[in-house]
Amino acid sequence: MAKPTEPPKRCAIYTRKSTEEGLEQDFNSLDAQRESGEAYVKSQGWASLPDRYDDGGFSGGNTERPALKRLMADIEAGRIDCVVVYKVDRLSRSLMDFSRLMETFERVGVSFVSVTQHFNTTHSMGRLTLNILLSFAQFEREIISERTRDKIAAARRKGKWAGGRPVLGYDIVPGTGGSKLVVNDAEARIVRSIFEMYLASDRGLIPLAAACAERGWVTKAWTTSKGESQGGCPLNKKRLHALLTNPVYLGLVRHKDEVFPGEHEAIVTQSVFDAVQKKLRLNGKTGGSRVRNAHHALLKGILRCGACGRAMTHTFASKTSGKATVRHRYYACSTVLKEGRSACSCPSLPAGEIEGFVVRTMKDALAGDAVIDAVVERALAVLAAERPNLLVDPDEVVGAAESFDPVWDAMTPKEREALVRGLVARVVYDPDASSVSVTFHEGVPSPEDIAEGIAA
Repeated sequence: MAKPTEPPKRCAIYTRKSTEEGLEQDFNSLDAQRESGEAYVKSQGWASLPDRYDDGGFSGGNTERPALKRLMADIEAGRIDCVVVYKVDRLSRSLMDFSRLMETFERVGVSFVSVTQHFNTTHSMGRLTLNILLSFAQFEREIISERTRDKIAAARRKGKWAGGRPVLGYDIVPGTGGSKLVVNDAEARIVRSIFEMYLASDRGLIPLAAACAERGWVTKAWTTSKGESQGGCPLNKKRLHALLTNPVYLGLVRHKDEVFPGEHEAIVTQSVFDAVQKKLRLNGKTGGSRVRNAHHALLKGILRCGACGRAMTHTFASKTSGKATVRHRYYACSTVLKEGRSACSCPSLPAGEIEGFVVRTMKDALAGDAVIDAVVERALAVLAAERPNLLVDPDEVVGAAESFDPVWDAMTPKEREALVRGLVARVVYDPDASSVSVTFHEGVPSPEDIAEGIAA
């Protein structure tokens, strides 16, 4: 009786090329790798699967490759018996990644063959050779990386642009000696304006971000070699700080902690740049929440936007009438400040009005005899936290709770902040309903609770 013939091995041929150079040709490197793989599969009496697993323009240093992911999915689904490559490093240049791939192959019973290196993972010698070759491949890659880093460092020491993200104010123009930064006049005017606005204002980066958003100013926009759009992001606090501290605008090139004279033109003067750095350093020395809240914003850290859930930031708007300049306090949604008004519908709120509403709500919460005990307990805890060595008479606290207005008027701004933080857990402004909700800490009743108690 004749033995049943085994079906031929189903072989998936995987190909890869690190760059996209030459892939537009009718017969490119990926085609050559596949042709070699098909010839080997045929010589073994196996069958090449019609599906192509080609990764053109992807590095072998990681596994973030679309064709490789598709290959692994088909392996897990049991559609493949053997993976064939032209060379081992086509699958991976990382020993760690390759080891993980081999573990998956072994777990599901898939063999691995390298056409030009004449071994497969069904033999112990093949596995040993694989590890040795991969070690050399990884070593070679690390050497190339070191050479690349050294080349970049040398280029920057000579003041050349050695790559990186394009910055607002400059265009990257290819040249025979490498790419160069060329001033983009329209963007350069924006950069100079940002430096000047920051110096002219007595405010910080968040209001500056709001001013940039109102003018429609965004980060540098560009298109990658793959045709993908990048940049064009709102100039938020973090991006503005990076812009204002970037020595490239002085005509310098930075490499790690050193700067070198660059080949490109400066956009801002040394005096303006130095003045901005000095102001940034002074603004950065906050010394904690006490100093950061120098204007005694009662609802700092408590008030939130009901539309996006972000905190509402205490800020100012100045109006000049004749020779007098009046500053008005506001609370503005941090999303609006960082990303512009199109990102959130919440308007700015006059600080005095919403703070007054919260204070009146606190007064109502303290009005009834039934809640005095709970408020006293909370107030004692607040005072103890603020002044641990202070001896507090509970009777005085009861009296304070019963006579809110004179006590509030006698408090210092810092004491008022402490009381609000001690009693109020959260304040939310809903821009759609134009309403404010106040949530007290546990043990302090809400206005709704008080109303229900009175009705009862």
